[in-house]
Formats: sequence, structure tokens, C-alpha cells
Amino acid sequence: MNRRDILLGGLAAGAALTVPGTAHARNLARAFEEAFGVPPAATPPALPVMAEPNPAYDARLLEIARRELQRAGNVVWRHDIVGIADFARPSTLPRFHFVNLEAGTIKSFHVSHGRGSDPAHSGFLQAFSNVPGSEATSRGAYLTCEWYKGKYGTSVRLEGLDPDNSNALDRAIVMHPADYAREDYITRFGRLGRSEGCFAMSPAHFNEALWNLSGGRLLYADRIEV
Repeated sequence: MNRRDILLGGLAAGAALTVPGTAHARNLARAFEEAFGVPPAATPPALPVMAEPNPAYDARLLEIARRELQRAGNVVWRHDIVGIADFARPSTLPRFHFVNLEAGTIKSFHVSHGRGSDPAHSGFLQAFSNVPGSEATSRGAYLTCEWYKGKYGTSVRLEGLDPDNSNALDRAIVMHPADYAREDYITRFGRLGRSEGCFAMSPAHFNEALWNLSGGRLLYADRIEV
């Protein structure tokens, strides 16, 4: 018996003492994912892991960054860099884009979506939600606020600017580093782990968020179409 089976068996035994039936199964799956950032299910069919260069896509990101800054107006007071999370892409592709409008450049990294947006853990965001307790990702524009020390270390608070993400502060939707957002999880399990609705990045890359999206900048999340 390997270490994974032993650990899963231990979780099952502990959960069985208190939770019957289907509730036991749900609690077991969640306990496993919280412990290891991945579900105990078998790896699904392979998802794409490389995005081909696409000038039209890059131009669309620049267009959206300018549009969303204009829409946000004076609420956003740093207009040099905009973060755009494209949840049309699976979690296996770099889909969090730092769009530098002054330099005309884009840097892209992996980011997790919420488990409530992808209950089957397919690797694709299935739906957005602003409902408290949904553990889903919300679409729309966010203002980046102050850094703070939280469960995952230094994190960035977010204030939702749209009706679709107006509960971001109350739901504690933030940017934070997480082991389950590391790229090696894709190699091992076929996709990233899921968050509780937050924008989770690999600890190796999270400084990019701290450097490029410090307080007063804009983050925008949606499915991007070219």
C-alpha cells in the first residue's frame, strides 16, 4: 500500500466516525483536497499546457485593460498595469495576465479558480458566482487594496467594483499564493487545485502580483473572447 492510499484511508476512517452516507463522501473528498490540493479521483483526460503565440489575443488583452480602466474611472489611481484573469482558458494554461500599458507588454502566469465554479474539478471554470458560501470565482473588475498576512502568507485584498463581484470583501476574495497552484501539480494531476473563490497563484510567482498589482490598480476577471 502506498503513502497516498494510507493517508486516504486515514481520512476515511476519521470521517466515518462522525459523518454518514453521502455527507461522509463529500467530507472525505474535501478533506483530501484541502490536505493535498487535489481530489482523490483519477487524473482526467489531458488538457492543453501550452498556449501558442497569438497577436490578436494579446491585442484583445490590451484593449480590455484600457476599456476597464476607463470604465472604473477615478476609483483606480494607478493606470500603468492591469491584471486580467481569462477563465475561458483551463487551469493548465497561463491565464493571469499582467498587462503593462506603458510598455505594451504582457506577462502571463497560472491561477486557480474556485471549487464552486468547477464542482467536478474538470480544470475549466463552469460558472461564476457572487453568492456568499458558493466558493466560486466572481467575474468583473476589482480594485486591489492593501497587503496583509493571512492563512497563505502575504496576500492582497480585493474590492469588487461590479454587481457580479460586490461581495468580494465580505467573502474574503483575495489574491494569495498556494501550493495547489504550482505548475508541478499540472504534471502530477492534470490540472491545478481549486481555491475557495480566490485568485491563487504559485508561491514561486506570487511576487509578480505583489510587484505589479499593489494597492490602487485594477484586476479584471471574465471569459475572454477574441
